[in-house]
Amino acid sequence: MTAFVIFQGEITNTEDYETYKPLAGASVAAHGGKYLVRGGKFVHLEGETPSSRTVILEFDSMEAASSWYESSDYAIAKPIRQKASEGSLYIIEG
Repeated sequence: MTAFVIFQGEITNTEDYETYKPLAGASVAAHGGKYLVRGGKFVHLEGETPSSRTVILEFDSMEAASSWYESSDYAIAKPIRQKASEGSLYIIEG
């Protein structure tokens, strides 16, 4: 079953985050994932205002998404994102 990796957060260091993006993109592609959402405008309809940045990745399965997250490819990018942003990252079945 398809799985989605979702990041919702605030960028705290845009310079470092710009360094992160191509590294993350290459790791996602190398593990068969694809970007569905990369930030962008949103319309707030109900509840609390969401974080300023939402990213949604699609993978073939929960296992594929977990494999990407734990990969040596993403291990290079992950600490850059963690340093440059605050938020939540999770995997959900589609």
